[in-house]
Amino acid sequence: MIGCDCEVCHSPDPRDQRLRSSIYVETPECAWVVDTGTDFRTQALRENIRRLDAVVFTHSHTDHIMGFDDLRRYSHDLGSIPIYASAETMRDLARVYEFAFNGLNRFPGYLVPVPHIVDGPFQLGDTTIAPLPVPHGKSTVNGYLFVRGGRKLVAYLSDCSAVPENIAGEIAGVEVLIIDALRHKPHPTHLSVAQALDVSAKVRARRTLFTHIAHELPQASEAELPAGVGIAYDGLKLHL
Repeated sequence: MIGCDCEVCHSPDPRDQRLRSSIYVETPECAWVVDTGTDFRTQALRENIRRLDAVVFTHSHTDHIMGFDDLRRYSHDLGSIPIYASAETMRDLARVYEFAFNGLNRFPGYLVPVPHIVDGPFQLGDTTIAPLPVPHGKSTVNGYLFVRGGRKLVAYLSDCSAVPENIAGEIAGVEVLIIDALRHKPHPTHLSVAQALDVSAKVRARRTLFTHIAHELPQASEAELPAGVGIAYDGLKLHL
């Protein structure tokens, strides 16, 4: 947090130094990123991401889309890059990044997005990706469920203020639940730690990781969480 003197903002634990929330997924057939936040370039350089075949968006808030133009490196390698988002999010991307979507004055190395509207499950390689519409305050945004070989591998719910019963049922038994848990204090557009724990117990996730964390929640507080529940940190890698 800019200009903050709290314990987390001055923590010596590198896991407390957090950039914007995002995940990168790599399979034998395909690699994609979910959201391109303001820190996307920094994250891609840090993790030495050389392969990116597609981009999936949860919603169009600035902390999830403002690294969009840095996709041009991957678009140049492929000739274009597929973009998956809801109709509303795609409209916002096309408005904010009109120069990329309108096809005018396009020069070598420029970003060439290929829009794909997400209105149901879709495939990236052998992975089925199912959108999970959840409330984010007064908005509705997409989380995503990743399924391979019949296994519910990951449910990604980075921004939500509740998880409806039908969504909880769809992700029941998921192997890894990555879920919004902003802080202990309630918030109008994000889940609290207690709410996220309730969702984890309801869906019987084998492992739960909190994401989209505010500076009120230090990494050290992970020791207070139930078995199988942890706090995600920048650079965390899961091998499934």
